[in-house]
Amino acid sequence: MKRFLMTAIALFSLAAALAPAADSNFGVGAQYDTTHVYVKPQDFDKFVASLVATFGGSTTKEGVFTVTPTPSKTMSQLVLTPAGTVSVFGFQTPVPYPFGAERTGYLVTNMDAAVRAAQADGADLLVSSFDDPIGKDAVIQWPGGVNMQLYWHTTPPSYPALQTTPENRVYVSRERAAAFVKSFLLFSHGKVVSDNVHAPGVEIGRASDTYRRIRISSVFGVVAVSVTDGHLPYPYGREMTGYEVVNLVSTLEKAKAAGVSVLAGPYSADGRNAAMVQFPGGYIAEIHSTASEK
Repeated sequence: MKRFLMTAIALFSLAAALAPAADSNFGVGAQYDTTHVYVKPQDFDKFVASLVATFGGSTTKEGVFTVTPTPSKTMSQLVLTPAGTVSVFGFQTPVPYPFGAERTGYLVTNMDAAVRAAQADGADLLVSSFDDPIGKDAVIQWPGGVNMQLYWHTTPPSYPALQTTPENRVYVSRERAAAFVKSFLLFSHGKVVSDNVHAPGVEIGRASDTYRRIRISSVFGVVAVSVTDGHLPYPYGREMTGYEVVNLVSTLEKAKAAGVSVLAGPYSADGRNAAMVQFPGGYIAEIHSTASEK
């Protein structure tokens, strides 16, 4: 009996060690939630310069690396702005599948455990963990087809805190919205801060309609979930990130001087003034300020 109990305890301990760590929080901070932007090499420097001119901030040293598990080469640079962090890629070789479809990179404290937790919480593992020049990466897909990259650095990075927290802007169907929200909340240990089933349609380019908008907050930052029927006029649905600034008018002036085009707006809704813009190289983003500002 004693030997049986010891064997049972050992097996239980092993099972616990191997079980997905779905109850752990692997996030670090919103400044480590990087938007992934892919541009052509000839547009790389102009895009980076326009981003800094619009939001301020600094950049890391530009380099050429292999950041995929299969052979490839890309220009790579990190842009650290007070309104959000951007990882810029300018591939000099064809982009291996499924890279280029992931919208963000989330820094995690433990790659293997974070991947197990994401899978336990409903994510599909599109690209299993692989080594990059400074750590590890994996690509996951949440219900609704939302691709994200998880990353871990051998030497923990230290980025300055953000002045404002950007929104990871996700579009999902009505049929998959509940599954996405449930899975992401479990993984991020976040909370729903608002769920408006009659959000003003002007936010998605349909001024005479309403739609459902869910905002989630967690250690990873903010996720704004747009639940739609997919009838979206350009450029809505093409933006990956919404950036909060102190003054929308002055920010747009700086942006236009740096070659950024205003695609929609400015418009006012939900206590915000907002506009949709396109940076050199094609990156589309939303920029907003509170309604008390312009």
